[in-house]
Amino acid sequence: MTKEVKDPEQSRRKKVKEIIKRLRKVYPHPKTALNFTTPLELLVATILSAQATDKVVNTITPDLFKKYKTSQDFANASVEDIDAMIRKVNFHNNKAKSIKAAAEMIVEKHGGKVPDNMDDLDALPGVARKTANVVLGNAYYKAEGIVVDTHVMRLTTKLGLTDEKDPAKIEEDLMKIVPKEDWIDFAHMLILFGREYCPARPHKCNNCPLGDLCPDR
Repeated sequence: MTKEVKDPEQSRRKKVKEIIKRLRKVYPHPKTALNFTTPLELLVATILSAQATDKVVNTITPDLFKKYKTSQDFANASVEDIDAMIRKVNFHNNKAKSIKAAAEMIVEKHGGKVPDNMDDLDALPGVARKTANVVLGNAYYKAEGIVVDTHVMRLTTKLGLTDEKDPAKIEEDLMKIVPKEDWIDFAHMLILFGREYCPARPHKCNNCPLGDLCPDR
């Protein structure tokens, strides 16, 4: 009698399906917490959100977007003027430089329109794959990858969906087991779940919708 060999990827695919099913009941319409009305606004807000909370970013962007409405506006602005408006976020000076440089490239190479593909977005100053995925998924509704932020990194490891530590490798693992039609919502739901039910700090696991799926319990 031959012993059945378990396929870890198949097991994880089955687990992800159940996680998505449960989280959809809790978060039927998941979306980013960043406030935006255009792809440009989302791009800038996402650059600002690195190592800063969405809540803080949302207190800055109303005045920022009132003053700078287009890529040309940001490109024309001085780094000092942008920096003065975003001082509440960490690394504000570097982010001001990135926002201005990205806007200049958008004007020069893309006619002032924020690119709608991974390669062109990833090439912008201050933009890495995570930021590009946020813009593609939320502004253009394109699933070219899965957003891997600190919540997604921590929870996918905790739930046994990946053994990797590097965000790019975690994303590769997730893209193999999460159905493509769920790529955008999956990250949103995990981020919301991490904030509301499973924060990094010590907490009680009462009423957790994923309790029995968590190896830590």
